[in-house]
Amino acid sequence: MRKIVWTLLTIGLLLLTACGSSDTEATESSDNENADGEVYNIGATQIVEHPSLDAAYEGFQQALEDAGLNVEYDFDSAQNDQNNVKPISDSFVADGVDLIFANSTPSALGALQATSEIPILFTSVTDAVEAKLVDSMEEPGGNVTGVVDLHPEGIQSTVQFIAEYFPDAAVGTVYNAGEQNSVTQVNTVKEAAEEAGLSVVERTVANTSEVQQAIVSLVEDVDVLYIITDNTVVSALDSVVGVANDHEIPLIVGEPDSLAKGGFATFGIDYHTIGYRTGEMAVDILTNDKSPSEIPVEYPAEMQLFINKEAAEAQNVEWHSDWDEDAQFIE
Repeated sequence: MRKIVWTLLTIGLLLLTACGSSDTEATESSDNENADGEVYNIGATQIVEHPSLDAAYEGFQQALEDAGLNVEYDFDSAQNDQNNVKPISDSFVADGVDLIFANSTPSALGALQATSEIPILFTSVTDAVEAKLVDSMEEPGGNVTGVVDLHPEGIQSTVQFIAEYFPDAAVGTVYNAGEQNSVTQVNTVKEAAEEAGLSVVERTVANTSEVQQAIVSLVEDVDVLYIITDNTVVSALDSVVGVANDHEIPLIVGEPDSLAKGGFATFGIDYHTIGYRTGEMAVDILTNDKSPSEIPVEYPAEMQLFINKEAAEAQNVEWHSDWDEDAQFIE
C-alpha cells in the first residue's frame, strides 16, 4: 500500500513539473509575438529593382523586424514600366493591406491614386512637395509621408566638388524627363552649375535601351559625367561606366550604390538608413494609431563624400591627397 501511495505522489509531481514547463514555454513564445498579437499586411512596391531601391526596402523591413512586428509582405516591382505602377497599388487596396510602402516617386504617386485611406509611406522620393504627394514637408496633410532621398545640400556639394577639382568643366548628364525626381534634380544641377561657372550638356532618354547611345553622344562635348538618381539611367549604369572608362571621363554619380558599379565619386546618402527610418514611421503608424498627416516628411540624416579608387584609376582621374582624409572609400 505504501508503495502505491509513493508511486501516485511521484506521478503527481511529474505532472506538475510538466505543466510548469509548458506554461514557461507558452510565456516565452508569447514574448516573441507582437505586443498586440496582430499580423500586419504590407504592400511594398518600387519602380524597378536596383541596388539603391533594394537597400531602402531592406532597411524598411529591418526596422519592422527590430520592433518585433509580425509582418507579411506582398512585394511587386513595376519593372520600370509606368503602366504597371497603379495596378500594383490597386491590387494592394483590393487585398485590404494595412499599409503601402512605396519606394520611388512613381510608386508613391501610383499608391496615392489608388487610395486616400490606407497609410502610404514613401522613400527614394526626391521632392515630395513638387510631386504633389504632400502639402508640405512639415504638414503632409493626407495619408502619405516618408523620407526623401535628396539631402538639401547634396547636389550643391557635388557640383562644388566638380568645380573645385575639374574647374571650367562641361558636365554631361543623361536622365528620363518622364521622372519628376529627375527633372527636379537636373534643374537644381543646372542652377548650381551656373553659379559655379560650369556648363551642363544634357540628353534625355525614355527607357534603358537608349542610355548607352545617349552617353556616347556626349563624350566629345564634356569633361565630366554626372548621373543623378534617375531610375532609368541607374538601371543601365553598366553601359555608362563602360563609356566613361573607355573615354577616361570621370563619372560622378548620385548615390554610393552606383560607386560599387563603377562610379568615381558622390556626395551621397545611405539608402538602407532612409529605408530604416521610414520603417520606424511605419511602426508608429501601425502600433500607435498615428496618421501619416501627423508625421512630417524627413530629409536624410547624413551626407558625405564617397570615392571608388579603382574607378578613379580606370577613368584616369588625377588623385588629390585631401581625398584620403575627406572621403569614405567604396570598392
